[in-house]
Amino acid sequence: MKDLTLRAVRGASGEEMEVEFQHNCWKHDQDLLIRYTGVIIDPTDEDRGTDLGTVILDEILPHRDGCSHEIACWDGNLIIVCCDLQATWTKIDCSSES
Repeated sequence: MKDLTLRAVRGASGEEMEVEFQHNCWKHDQDLLIRYTGVIIDPTDEDRGTDLGTVILDEILPHRDGCSHEIACWDGNLIIVCCDLQATWTKIDCSSES
């Protein structure tokens, strides 16, 4: 996930949510979508939105309620506690981007 950029957070304030990350053609040729189920802690700050910058580190840790996904970005952090998560990578054609 390093060097991906947070693009969108959907379903915040609910039991299910999605966090979408955009690729960086210099290092990646795939976007990432993570779906969280059984969300216990809603990490979003309504004033901040998704303006957290580029991912520098992420870690999935065990938690008594499932797992904790901690995502550190240049301009802030996102911590999501949930029952489960599913990651889906989507191939992107970087040759068509300028």
